[in-house]
Amino acid sequence: MGRGGKKGTVTPRELNPSPRLKRGPKMGKRRKMKRKKKKTDMEELKKEVVLDDHKLTLEELSTKYSVDLMMGLSPERAQEILKKNGPNALTPPPTTPEWVKFCRQLFGGFSILLWIGAILCFLAYGIQVHYKEDSTKDNLYLGMVLAIVVMITGCFSYYQEAKSSKIMESFRNMVPQQALVIRAGEKMQINVEDVVVGDLVEVKGGDRIPADLRLISTQGCKVDNSSLTGESEPQTRSPDFTHENPLETRNICFFSTNCVEGTARGIVIATGDSTVMGRIATLTSGLVVGKTPIAAEIEHFIQLITGVAGFLGVSFFVLSLILGYGWLEAVIFLIGIIVANVPEGLLATVTVCLTLTAKRMSRKNCLVKNLEAVETLGSTSTICSDKTGTLTQNRMTVAHMWFDKTIYEADTSEEQTGKTFAKGSTTWFILARIAALCNRADFKPNQETLPIAKRATTGDASESALLKFMEQSYSSVKEMREQNPKVAEIPFNSTNKYQMSIHLQEDGSQAHVLMMKGAPERILEFCSTYLLKGKEYPMDDEMKKNFQNAYLELGGLGERVLGFCFLNLPSTFSKGFRFNTDEINFPMENLCFVGLISMIDPPRAAVPDAVGKCRSAGIKVIMVTGDHPITAKAIAKGVGIISEGNETAEDMAARLQVPVSQTNPREAKAIVVHGSDLKDMTSEQLDEILKNHTEIVFARTSPQQKLIIVEGCQRQGAVVAVTGDGVNDSPALKKADIGIAMGISGSDVSKQAADMILLDDNFASIVTGVEEGRLIFDNLKKSIAYTLTSNIPEITPFLLFIILSIPLPLGTITILCIDLGTDMVPAISLAYESAESDIMKRAPRNPKNDNLVNNRLIGMAYGQIGMIQALAGFFTYFVILAENGFKPIDLLGIRLNWEDRFFNDLEDSYGQQWDHRGCKVYRGHIVCHHHSLNEETESGKTLRLAPRPRAHP
Repeated sequence: MGRGGKKGTVTPRELNPSPRLKRGPKMGKRRKMKRKKKKTDMEELKKEVVLDDHKLTLEELSTKYSVDLMMGLSPERAQEILKKNGPNALTPPPTTPEWVKFCRQLFGGFSILLWIGAILCFLAYGIQVHYKEDSTKDNLYLGMVLAIVVMITGCFSYYQEAKSSKIMESFRNMVPQQALVIRAGEKMQINVEDVVVGDLVEVKGGDRIPADLRLISTQGCKVDNSSLTGESEPQTRSPDFTHENPLETRNICFFSTNCVEGTARGIVIATGDSTVMGRIATLTSGLVVGKTPIAAEIEHFIQLITGVAGFLGVSFFVLSLILGYGWLEAVIFLIGIIVANVPEGLLATVTVCLTLTAKRMSRKNCLVKNLEAVETLGSTSTICSDKTGTLTQNRMTVAHMWFDKTIYEADTSEEQTGKTFAKGSTTWFILARIAALCNRADFKPNQETLPIAKRATTGDASESALLKFMEQSYSSVKEMREQNPKVAEIPFNSTNKYQMSIHLQEDGSQAHVLMMKGAPERILEFCSTYLLKGKEYPMDDEMKKNFQNAYLELGGLGERVLGFCFLNLPSTFSKGFRFNTDEINFPMENLCFVGLISMIDPPRAAVPDAVGKCRSAGIKVIMVTGDHPITAKAIAKGVGIISEGNETAEDMAARLQVPVSQTNPREAKAIVVHGSDLKDMTSEQLDEILKNHTEIVFARTSPQQKLIIVEGCQRQGAVVAVTGDGVNDSPALKKADIGIAMGISGSDVSKQAADMILLDDNFASIVTGVEEGRLIFDNLKKSIAYTLTSNIPEITPFLLFIILSIPLPLGTITILCIDLGTDMVPAISLAYESAESDIMKRAPRNPKNDNLVNNRLIGMAYGQIGMIQALAGFFTYFVILAENGFKPIDLLGIRLNWEDRFFNDLEDSYGQQWDHRGCKVYRGHIVCHHHSLNEETESGKTLRLAPRPRAHP
């Protein structure tokens, strides 16, 4: 990543030129060039980190960065580089102003249809006022109501989604504030922003790494890379080149990761946006997110309604001109029909339904940040799940023990009630003492009331697991340590691969005992005897074979295996002897081998059942993890992602006893793909894997690869949900159709990039979310169908008013009372409908052809129920008018006289004369009846007519 790197390396500031340039008249041109570069840059960012600094010798490193590895850069040279490359900071992305977000809620999606309706109403009112002195104000009221509805629902939606995307702010919170650099031989504390490429930096336990460093010297240094790679164990750092992959090698430390213990010195090889973390930040903030399925459905619905309204409006505009109406009246009719097709209450109904579901989901530990994400989860057809913390408990736990030539299973459940095993054996007694005493982990104070499994500890994950297990299964570790105080220790390091401690014996004949734990093969090298049922036997080939079989079996389960041995030191090493661990003055051979203990981060109890439900719901679950393939495969089998009886190509090869190359990968339903293999794959090869294998595990993946996997699934037409908790998951979380972050273990960055947060970090909560998402889709369909049924009985009176010239049966104000009053409450109540029994048995809906509003729904709402309501409404209209003197045949063509305020001798079928005030009274009664009829027929109640009104001669 440094200067002078080979072709393809990412040099500082190369991807993102400094944003601190002064604005000038050429900004327009610069913007165009940036747009062209942006696509290329995004593709570049998706590629793996290409870096060769970890391969260089210290001399080559010194030459490449023109730096003295003892003295560091000179202050002058550092200033020059700082001017050239800019500060060591992440470039903030262009943020969307709050007013723009508000306007999107106000004018986006369904709202635009209502705004068009409102504008047309104001236009119609304007035309009427201009040409008629005595025009009604119905269109003005309708326009105002539509505008108010949009504003209220817009404000409500904006309030619901007001959590702005603060991705870069949370990245910035991760950046350390101060760094210790060596310049011209002097140590100095400087602001992290002033660190430059080539600086000599020193870090110690507890520090955050200020930039990407190539280490030149270390002392017991361990770093926590979990936010970047997903590995829960602290990683040992050393100056040695140990792996081709820069993310795996031990001689590189990454910007904003934590140094857990020890000290290290290194040369800065990248700063700001050019660091590995900077690339992820730029990639995350630069990703273009597609429409949610519900947004696409609403757009499709708007197109449908607009098409129907436009067709009816134009048809009757032409018809009214043919019937002899003037162009002015024809335009008013056109506007009226288009507005009549707009379901005024539907926007509010949809918003309220989604909000109710979001609240219901939050009670079930699914916090929804974006209302539209509620339904997206229901449409999900593929879930790409992270392993650590989501499928597993995110705590190392003792899983198996091997002593007395027998494998015993430990309890890994969250409650840890404790399984029984051979606790009476003397070998177990000695194994437990070594595991508890040769251990640097400890419980944090004031936790006595908590269950042992839930107590917080100091120390690394494996030692904490041993500490908790011994406390639970054996006895108080604290008491044991008080009775057997530690007098000397050699801490674990990557070179020795063992940890040794010497303790004073409380009651033995020898004064001291030496205890050791570490990598099993390394421990076996120290041993000349082994313990069997409390007795020592000389190490033989049979024992070595048993050891090898047990080690392979436990390792094959994806568990971390440790070996344990001890030596009772001779009486010459009596109490008070000064043990020297640098120049060893005590025996460290001919130890006695005791046994093995293996640990794993176990699956959550509810996950297998949840994966099974996903499978029966037609959802494909893919594991994407940064962990080791063997561990990933073991957990995948444990939770059912790789189901029982399904084999990978490697399993087939082992069964048939042939090389993997001779098996046909397509015959294997399951596959485990290593990140290094994925790196060399083309898009077509990835598509082939996703298409041909039903059970997939991706292991040792980088953040960029997680993103590529999501894009691959989306190319297959899948609606993809992604779960994750680290910075490494944020690009995939943002790109997914719905990103799901972990509420407890999740980093701020992942929470900001996601659409939904699991408050309990449990994969099983996703299944609940899927069920709720499918339910809201079903219920929205019912709400929309219910709302649309009133369109026909509201439009047909207006059409007959034009064609047959009859008095208007239903006025604009009444339509508003129905749509925004009596129709809305029943429509919203449908959001409370419970799920159908087969909701989690059917396949995910296909967004291409299974629409929210389809031809069947329109046909049912308009052609069947709508027509029945309209006929019933007209029946009431004609009956009431007939009862009061106007037979249906005599209503035809009387509209103009009926509405003329100066025509006061309108004759009914019986020769009675009516004035204009009398006609208005009738119209009020007709409207009331039509309104009550609509509600009663929609509610399935019987028709009741109001008392007969009196005529006004």
